[in-house]
Amino acid sequence: MAATKKAVLGPLVGAVDQGTSSTRFLVFNSKTAELLSHHQVEIKQEFPREGWVEQDPKEILQSVYECIEKTCEKLGQLNIDISNIKAIGVSNQRETTVVWDKLTGEPLYNAVAAPVSPGPSDPVAVVPSGSSVPAAGTSSVWLDLRTQSTVENLSKRIPGNNNFVKSKTGLPLSTYFSAVKLRWLLDNVRKVQKAVEEDRALFGTIDSWLIWSLTGGANGGVHCTDVTNASRTMLFNIHSLEWDKELCEFFEIPMKVLPNVRSSSEIYGLMKAGALEGVPISGCLGDQSAALVGQMCFQDGQAKNTYGTGCFLLCNTGRKCVFSEHGLLTTVAYKLGRDKPVYYALEGSVAIAGAVIRWLRDNLGIIQTSEEIEKLAKEVGTSYGCYFVPAFSGLYAPYWEPSARGIICGLTQFTNKCHIAFAALEAVCFQTREILDAMNRDCGIPLSHLQVDGGMTNNKILMQLQADILYIPVVKPSMPETTALGAAMAAGAAEGVGVWSLEPEDLSAVTMERFEPQINAEESEIRYSTWKKAVMKSMGWVTTQSSESGIP
Repeated sequence: MAATKKAVLGPLVGAVDQGTSSTRFLVFNSKTAELLSHHQVEIKQEFPREGWVEQDPKEILQSVYECIEKTCEKLGQLNIDISNIKAIGVSNQRETTVVWDKLTGEPLYNAVAAPVSPGPSDPVAVVPSGSSVPAAGTSSVWLDLRTQSTVENLSKRIPGNNNFVKSKTGLPLSTYFSAVKLRWLLDNVRKVQKAVEEDRALFGTIDSWLIWSLTGGANGGVHCTDVTNASRTMLFNIHSLEWDKELCEFFEIPMKVLPNVRSSSEIYGLMKAGALEGVPISGCLGDQSAALVGQMCFQDGQAKNTYGTGCFLLCNTGRKCVFSEHGLLTTVAYKLGRDKPVYYALEGSVAIAGAVIRWLRDNLGIIQTSEEIEKLAKEVGTSYGCYFVPAFSGLYAPYWEPSARGIICGLTQFTNKCHIAFAALEAVCFQTREILDAMNRDCGIPLSHLQVDGGMTNNKILMQLQADILYIPVVKPSMPETTALGAAMAAGAAEGVGVWSLEPEDLSAVTMERFEPQINAEESEIRYSTWKKAVMKSMGWVTTQSSESGIP
């Protein structure tokens, strides 16, 4: 229905949220952070060979234009003038790699995606051949495995000690990050090799491809990225905030193909086409950093967890780089202005979160829809001593144990599917606690509460369990679009735009749903120590990687 004209609307800010399975454009009121309208388009994934995952960069770009046009139409139906949109921010799936021709604007190959979950510092163990492909439980855009042999070859010639890459980038040498995918393209795709030789090639993550294309493409497009996306390439020195010459030489990447690195909040260029022609693009953040900003985790020690197929936990460590002793990554959190300081984060990921619920639905058939799990869990309110360790492809942080496999243990003749459903939800919470414990040990700052977002946070039983198992409050914003909100805040706050204040006193109070622990501390600890016992039982199942890799 067409709404009546809104009385007073502050300046509006748009956000492109380009994810692994869809593209969205969302428009927010910069004064209230209210979401006014949005549109979503699904993105196809291509599987040219087993273990390869690609996306068409042109389809991604087209989906952005479509989302912008459709959202502007919807705003028109609400009698909202699109000339109120003063800036656009971009948030994107990180690490996915694009190389294109700067003269024609054509991609030279499909976008090559990142595999499941960044691994430990042993480069060959990062993605044990055939071991971590199914870790997300889906044919996700993250699953691409073609670069494993590239990593193995690179690991043999790391100069000096194994910390060469990690000390500069905060990352282990892994198939997950862009440098390895770019190396693969340079080694294997003749069109890419030729364009580099002829000085026609540009490289970028999805944000760079979109900003270059939206600001004019071959006709003066701006080739840039922001510090958060650059910090996921394995070519960027997170201390000097510049491309690292030694890393580029190690990976044999010509520096001339790399984008200019900018802050996460400044005017990069203007939209050159479509309904929002002339509007500045002035915010850019990798998706997990955008969620950290959208959750307003601006204080040292604040953390957020995004619950999706897997979980991504980021903890703001302030202006200092904290290097993990427990298999977490060090990454750039944000830099909200050219002259503003850079903030860092520790990042940990749970490979199997929503994926375990899909496994109960698709593999065991004990639920028909993902939403049903809450109903089953509610019927019993306990796992009745049943524990589920979903190590479908080994254990990730903080164990890094590729020999582990999934187990359901503590079964009795009374155990039924409701208890297993409950144990699956508990597994997500226990895994989150393990990452948070590692973060606490690395940072020395115990968390006072955890801020959460992502699709699974609609499950109230899961959220209550998470509060009980962490034994701290879990806080969920009522407006779930934190990733897009973060990109919009960065764009609206940029110098020369100035419609969104990030000063603490000006940030609009976001209504939150708060889940307090409802069990006593002793019970919480007993359950957690029993989980750890179950984890130990899951280890050592696979003696050789090849025999039960989980890949047909």
